[in-house]
Amino acid sequence: MFIDYVEIEIEAGRGGDGCVAFVREKFRPKGGPDGGDGGHGGNVILEADSNLGTLLDLRYSNVYRADKGAPGGACNRHGKSGADIVLRAPVGVTLTDLVSGNPLGDLDKHGKQILVARGGRGGKGNTRFKTATNQTPRIARPGTEGAKFRLALELKLFADVGLVGLPNAGKSTLLSRLSAARPKIADYPFTTLKPNLGIVRLGDYRSFVMADIPGIIAGASDGKGLGHRFLRHIQRTKVLLYLIDISGDIEETLAILRKEVGDFDPDLLRRPSIIALNKIDLLDGDSQNVISVLDKENVIPISGVSGQGLTELLQRIGNELERFKTD
Repeated sequence: MFIDYVEIEIEAGRGGDGCVAFVREKFRPKGGPDGGDGGHGGNVILEADSNLGTLLDLRYSNVYRADKGAPGGACNRHGKSGADIVLRAPVGVTLTDLVSGNPLGDLDKHGKQILVARGGRGGKGNTRFKTATNQTPRIARPGTEGAKFRLALELKLFADVGLVGLPNAGKSTLLSRLSAARPKIADYPFTTLKPNLGIVRLGDYRSFVMADIPGIIAGASDGKGLGHRFLRHIQRTKVLLYLIDISGDIEETLAILRKEVGDFDPDLLRRPSIIALNKIDLLDGDSQNVISVLDKENVIPISGVSGQGLTELLQRIGNELERFKTD
C-alpha cells in the first residue's frame, strides 16, 4: 500500500531525578553527600532510508515514545540514560510541526538523521550542591520533561521528470513504453491511484527518473479528484511534461493543468516544461492540422502506443535536463 502522508505524536524521554543520599560507613563518620545524577531521557530521531518507498510502517502507531532516564542512586551512581528511538522513513519525507506549522526538516538523502525531539536532562544529585558552607545538602533536582511534537510527515518523490495530465491522457502508457515500469493501464479514468516511478535510458550511459502522477482535474489544488493528494510529488521534479490527449481541447486542457499546478505551487510554473500531444495514432490525415493550435516549437506530437515521436521527446527531455544541470 502506498502511503505518502501520516500524522504522528512523538515524545522524548523524561530525565531521571537526582538522588539525595549520604555516606554511612563505619570508618567514614563524616562521609557527606553521595547522591548521583539522573540519566538523560532518550531522543526521538528520524532517519532517511532509501530502501523504503512508503510511510506505511509509521501508520501502524500514532504515538512514539523514547525511554525515560533512570534516577540517580547512592554512592554517586548516575542513572542510566534512556535509549533513543529511531524512526525510519523514505528519502524525500518532509517534517512539519502540526501545532506551529513550522517545518522541522527534510530527509533528502539516504542515511540523513534529524533529531526531532530531544530527551529531558537528568536531575542533579545532592553531591552537586556540596559547598564549603553547606557540606550536607539535602536537595536534588528532578529531571526535565522531554520534548513533545505532533508531526506531519509528507513524502515527496524525487524524480527528474514529472508527467502531468488529465485522467486517461496516456501517462501510464507512456511510462511503460519508455521504462520497465508496469503501472495499471485501462480505458477508464483514474486507473493510476498512486505515483509510479520508472527509469528511462538516454543512450548507453545516461538515464533519468520519470514519475507518473495520478490524473489532475479542474479544482485539484482545492481538493477535488485525486490530484491534490499527489501534486506534492511534482515539487521536486526538474522538468514538467504536460501530456495532453490530442482529441480534446488542447488549449483548454493546457490552461487547466497550468492553473492547478500554479495554484498548488507558483514556483512550479517557472520550471522547465515540455508539452506533448499524445494519441496522434488515432487521428486521420485530415486531422493532423490540430497540432497547429499551439506553437510547434513548444509541442511534440507523440503516440505512447505506436512509439511515434518518442525519440524526439527523449532528446528534448535530455536537453532540458542538461540545461537544468548548468543553471
